Amino acid sequence: MENSSLFIILSRMRVPFLVIISTYTIAIAGLLIIDGVDANGNTYHMSIFDAFYFVTYTATTIGFGETPFEFTYSQRIWVTLSIYLTVIGWFYAIGSLVSLLQDQLFLKEIEKAKFKRQVKNLKEKFIIILGYNQITSEIIKKSLDQGLRTVVIETDKAKKNALLLENFTPFVPILLTSNYSLKSLELSGIKKTNCKAVVSLFEDDYLNLKISLISKLLNKHVIIASKSTTLNHTENLKDLDVEIIVNPFSIISSEINMALSSPNILRLEKWLYKIDTLDSKLPLFPSGKYIICGYGRMGKSIYKKLSKNNIDVKLVEIDKNVAKQLNQENLDITFGTADDRQTLLDIGIEDSVAIVAATDDDITNLSIVATAKKLNPKIMTIVRENEMEDYSIFQNANIDHLFMPSKILINKTANALINPISDIFLRMIIKQDNIWASKLVRRLIEKIDNNPLLFEVEINEKTTPEIYNYLEKKNSLTLDILSRSLHNKEQSNNVVPLLLQREKESILLPQWEESINIGDKLLLACDKYAINDIEYISQNIYEFYYALTGEEKRTIFKRK
Repeated sequence: MENSSLFIILSRMRVPFLVIISTYTIAIAGLLIIDGVDANGNTYHMSIFDAFYFVTYTATTIGFGETPFEFTYSQRIWVTLSIYLTVIGWFYAIGSLVSLLQDQLFLKEIEKAKFKRQVKNLKEKFIIILGYNQITSEIIKKSLDQGLRTVVIETDKAKKNALLLENFTPFVPILLTSNYSLKSLELSGIKKTNCKAVVSLFEDDYLNLKISLISKLLNKHVIIASKSTTLNHTENLKDLDVEIIVNPFSIISSEINMALSSPNILRLEKWLYKIDTLDSKLPLFPSGKYIICGYGRMGKSIYKKLSKNNIDVKLVEIDKNVAKQLNQENLDITFGTADDRQTLLDIGIEDSVAIVAATDDDITNLSIVATAKKLNPKIMTIVRENEMEDYSIFQNANIDHLFMPSKILINKTANALINPISDIFLRMIIKQDNIWASKLVRRLIEKIDNNPLLFEVEINEKTTPEIYNYLEKKNSLTLDILSRSLHNKEQSNNVVPLLLQREKESILLPQWEESINIGDKLLLACDKYAINDIEYISQNIYEFYYALTGEEKRTIFKRK
């Protein structure tokens, strides 16, 4: 039934309503039948209105008195019985109503109806986030900062209350449900045209795959951001055309690989994620023997990248249950306690250059680092931090390189959702070499500064009306229209074009002479003054004319 809360009310209160109607009917019928006496001593019978009026105020225990005339003893005996009858009926009805208001099913339906109204009233673009935790909380904050609304689906009441206590502005609607089902996604507005994306970052790969599949079936145009922890699962998500696939362990190993082979690409990545500036110190990974403690998802990814770079790697695994699998891979691995002094000495901690603590337990990782530092004070430490709450502890542990899968999830997902062209740019530059990246870093610093702003713009009627109108008239424009300074026509702004994306192609570092078309999406690196000029050129007819011709456009007033 469409209105389940109304159905529950009618179902639960039907008998109490009938009881009240029946008691009223019996009481009124008796007053209509029993003879009364008027002020002159003549026999009379009460009207239906008088009987209903009298029963109404006596049944509710208000009691104004006898009306319209003083009652006979027969009437008083009947009224006495009627009072007990109707009051009992009211008590029963009120008790049923109180019970209904405490009924969990009814309260859930009321909350669901409220949630549906909130989603229906959403006019801005929004994303659906499944599950509320520290990671998705940060994604919500970043999205709201950029004007992107969010809707949350959660199965845990405590987490729902935690979200409400955050008191996000604007308000974040949340649906409490028993499971992440097709019905839940429909209620959350996935079929609405302004639903931009669905975010599923659970540890359970199967659940992420299920949600991705359902979401694509419900709305093929919606963007999916899904977490993956294995190569096989990543391939399954790609088969479903999932746009944003985040594997934090693969990203960590890629960052280490970039630090070893293409440090300037890593520099660009950190700048894009707003972690560091373009001139920040790069992480140095020395040559020599590395020890990896914990051959799980992160340890395995790092091992593959280090081996690819011909680095000697020793493995320490705590869990002997994985011995069979590791033996099949023909790996030289030591089983034992990774923070045990003797184990580390036996594996060669004293002549190693780096140790990777990659287990899924923060205390174990900190203990490994502490023991390793005691045995080899010069060793470089690479540590995995699992819980965001432990950040201050890790900061004080004097760790060289700290990797937090949860923060990587936040950065990657938020950047891909809020700055989709920036995410495409990042995926393209990873395929370039260090020399190419070094030239781009130098160009950005010399042209703008060490921390350029990113600006994404799409050529359409809404965001760039003046450029759109000019191109629609079959005129041609080149990219350099966006570089013009509105303060001095002889100068250009501090802008570097990073990417031009069209339906059939993506041009990396396009030239200023490149033509632009309606529907093009641009990623520009610039300063705040350039952003202001670009917005004026795109939206103001006079500024556009000046950028196009170098002359002021005059306003001509026609005489009446």
